Amino acid sequence: MRRDQPSTQRRLSALARHLGSPEEEVENPKRITDRTVEVSPAMGFNGHDSIFASIVQAPEDPILGVTVAYNKDQSPVKVNLGVGAYRTEISRERVSADHRSGGFQQIERQTDLRRQQSRYSREEGSYSSMSVGDGLIEGWIGVSGEALSPGLLEDLGAAPSGAIVLLHACAHNPTGVDPTLDQWEKIRQLMRSKGLLPFFDSAYQGFASGSLDADAESVRMFVADGGECLAAQSYAKNMGLYGERVGALSIVCKAADVASRVESQLKLVIRPMYSNPPIHGASIVATILNDRELYNEWTIELKAMADRIISMRYQLFDALTARGTPGDWSHIIKQIGMFTFTGLNKEQVAFMTREYHIYMTSDGRISMAGLSSRTVPHLADAIHAAVTGAA
Repeated sequence: MRRDQPSTQRRLSALARHLGSPEEEVENPKRITDRTVEVSPAMGFNGHDSIFASIVQAPEDPILGVTVAYNKDQSPVKVNLGVGAYRTEISRERVSADHRSGGFQQIERQTDLRRQQSRYSREEGSYSSMSVGDGLIEGWIGVSGEALSPGLLEDLGAAPSGAIVLLHACAHNPTGVDPTLDQWEKIRQLMRSKGLLPFFDSAYQGFASGSLDADAESVRMFVADGGECLAAQSYAKNMGLYGERVGALSIVCKAADVASRVESQLKLVIRPMYSNPPIHGASIVATILNDRELYNEWTIELKAMADRIISMRYQLFDALTARGTPGDWSHIIKQIGMFTFTGLNKEQVAFMTREYHIYMTSDGRISMAGLSSRTVPHLADAIHAAVTGAA
């Protein structure tokens, strides 16, 4: 296509008119009619060249790329400790058994799921609901977020009044280090005194202690004091619904009329983002939360999953201790949740992948749920060799 082709220009101008706002058309119709669109030469074709020929290959995702490399490895002893998806002792994913189908859903998603989920934290996945909350924050609160450096209380004390602080509700990823309840109380007091707004990311409820209630204590502290907060919650891991992207964004407001206005703005954020939420995963979660027998079965399974992860921690710690691996490895059993931050450096991780076919992120984070009693000795051997420099 060439810029001097009148038919092409007319089509593009017609498209521009369709994209123009009604207000602009009323105020200045000639402006819309006379609008032209610049057509880049890159939009045309040159023989058999692709219009996308200049696009470069993107690097692999630092986490998902671990699985890509793992899948290419033909070794029978390979172990994938990268992605944080729960695995059973025989390395199978846990998937919920109840499957429902359905049709169109409104922006605010299923009413029964919205009603029930608030019991547990305080219907997109955690990341999606955080994106929705971020859209509201950028549009109406106007505060940009910054990651806190070491020295949490010092950083909170130095934060400007009105700042929004992102907090992991439990099972911190990637460190596995959670504040105690006393420490959470100090955090709460400081944040409230400074007028800081907490935004909780709750992706692992139940995986820290095995108790939904215990793992929600941090969020409930902030709700109970009458202040405002946001909580992005996911059912991806604790219900085995990673591919369904189901969860919830909860916003606690001080007054009902404020909550109504906030909800109206959330709908405007959601409309261009995904508009109609998928029903399948939401139906599964709603069914489980609304059925006492299914809910009890879920909590029992969740406790078993958390206990298995804790068991893997102790088995790995004991294996490293038995081998006399240099260093203090007690952090493995002190940390909590799905992940362990091993302290292994990038070179040691590369060595373990190359020599032992063990796959993890380059910062040394491993998913404890990816381990089994069969693979713990292999991992311990690899860590020992990496630390001692043995080939």
